[in-house]
Amino acid sequence: MVRIQRRKFLASCLCITATIFLLVTLQVVVELGKFERMKFQDSDLQDGHTEMEEVPQPLNPFLKKEALALNRKKTSDGDGYPVMLWWSPLTGETGRLGQCGADTCFLTINRTYLHHDRTKALLFYGTDFNIDSLPLPRKAYHDWALFHEESPKNNYKLFHKPVITLFNYTATFSRHSHLPLTTQYLEGIEVLKSLQYLVPLQSKNNLRKRLAPLVYVQSDCDPPSDRDSYVRELMTYIEVDSYGECLRNKDLPPQLKSPVSMDADGFYRIIAQYKFILAFENAVCDDYITEKFWRPLKLGVVPVYYGSPSITDWLPSNKSAILVSEFSHPRELASYIRRLDHDDRLYEAYVEWKLKGEISNQRLLTALRERKWGVQDINQDNYIDAFECMVCTKVWDNIRLQERGLPPKRWKAEDTHLSCPEPTTFAFSPPRAPRGSSLREMWVRSFEQSKKEAQALRWLVDRNQNFSAQEFWALVFKD
Repeated sequence: MVRIQRRKFLASCLCITATIFLLVTLQVVVELGKFERMKFQDSDLQDGHTEMEEVPQPLNPFLKKEALALNRKKTSDGDGYPVMLWWSPLTGETGRLGQCGADTCFLTINRTYLHHDRTKALLFYGTDFNIDSLPLPRKAYHDWALFHEESPKNNYKLFHKPVITLFNYTATFSRHSHLPLTTQYLEGIEVLKSLQYLVPLQSKNNLRKRLAPLVYVQSDCDPPSDRDSYVRELMTYIEVDSYGECLRNKDLPPQLKSPVSMDADGFYRIIAQYKFILAFENAVCDDYITEKFWRPLKLGVVPVYYGSPSITDWLPSNKSAILVSEFSHPRELASYIRRLDHDDRLYEAYVEWKLKGEISNQRLLTALRERKWGVQDINQDNYIDAFECMVCTKVWDNIRLQERGLPPKRWKAEDTHLSCPEPTTFAFSPPRAPRGSSLREMWVRSFEQSKKEAQALRWLVDRNQNFSAQEFWALVFKD
């Protein structure tokens, strides 16, 4: 029961955190998201499937394996174990012993433990990391650990060297972090190989009489990647069915209009009917790869991908996605897609890997095999647990070194652990892509200001004294 309650609380915390952030920035983000199961009843949208299959489980990173009794044991004093304080109250747990192999740590959100002599590490959730309340002065034996799996738009300060290098340990989407979360949206190899939702090509060709070759589903409009500008231009050269709030020209059935239906069986079946999907991330960063990429691969739809420049390192096979970066203009991309749409042999080359169940990318296979956490798997820890245990183990490693009279090992994050370039905008000529979007302009200004914020924050933290918001903003705007 405690395990189930913790899982629900963690999931709700992330939702609440994201909501607060969006309200503060006045950015209305309504992702057609996750965590709901529905069955779609409209038979007119089920061509290519002979029957409705079992509703898939929603992707929930907080499913937790049955743990040792000690791991779930609540306690009030830590029983002499090293203390790890969640400075961001992500877990909501006032006191719990976490078992990490042979090592045990006391985990809590109770900030009174900041001055406890057994407190060894402070854990931060990136979206909640702000200037208003930092644990200063920082003690020499206090390690700082950052968990941040989100887009840079959630907290740009973290993506600059002066701030990311404040931390000793990191768990981010970057392959270079201490606990890489690059595959956080992919359950495993088997879902990529699965043919459960695959619509035969002949059926897709028949469906083309009433469906566009391309589908686009986004309700977070004008993000830092400026994806809507590109798609708007692309729509002038090829037909696109757009179901989300951004550039919408087609409606989902009423039961699938909820922002939490993107993992519903009915939604899967609608998307699976298309030959291609525009899989555009909200930010362009190495290794920032979301469900927008993995979902179509699971459904047997060819992703037309724009986002992580390092995406080729993570493709199931060399020919499993069409990369927008390889085309000089949407006009050329549209021409290529039309060519594939009219030539079954050329199109099938992009789904051959799935039909044969062959994944040739050894980097991807190795990453999934070696990661210490699971997605939607009750037999594995989730990535929050893995993060806590990574820090706990390193804390104990240093304790054991000191017991032998040796100095502790000092870990430090590198700027590669969380790094994204400045947002850019597409410069398509008006009137097709008007440049008056306040949000598009906001992301560039926000990134530029975040550089100054990062430098100011680093100076204040290195001073190692508490500071006020007024001091911080005075430094930011001193020039």
